[in-house]
Amino acid sequence: MSLDQLIQNCKKNDTKAQSELYKLYSSKLFAICLKYCRNRAEAEDNLQDSFVTVFNKISQYNNKGSFEGWLKRITINTALQRYRNKGVFNIVSDEKIEDVSVEIENEDVSIDFLLSTIQELPDRYRMVFNLYALDGYSHKEIAEMLDITTGTTKSNLARARMILKEKITTYKASLNSQLS
Repeated sequence: MSLDQLIQNCKKNDTKAQSELYKLYSSKLFAICLKYCRNRAEAEDNLQDSFVTVFNKISQYNNKGSFEGWLKRITINTALQRYRNKGVFNIVSDEKIEDVSVEIENEDVSIDFLLSTIQELPDRYRMVFNLYALDGYSHKEIAEMLDITTGTTKSNLARARMILKEKITTYKASLNSQLS
């Protein structure tokens, strides 16, 4: 069955089509959930909530733009809404801090370590880092999505990078001391 036919059947609340759509996209969307959530359990909840939203709003999808992009946006917005409801973004300041870059050599740091390190970031830093560094949103777009200022997004990104740099440096040092 083509993707267009699958979407049309989902619009008719066909549970078999919904199941197929879930099988087709759940692993990609779960990877997104893992980036935005603190742990697997929270990511699983977010994935479930995202698909509920997808099936409730699929009639609004009008075949303009990428369907996968539409699913991704719903998934990210579902995760962000969870944190907006907790007031995570209300405690941020606009103070300027130095921008930090994080250099990672692939052979030194595993993807699992990076993912777990990103998941350990405070919520507001993790959200901004993921939106900017991993998903390519601009500071202006992030500010609009999170209802904060662009200065706050820049500050939160810099803080996230600083924390990641410290954790990666500590991790590399521990690896080097084990090899010595």
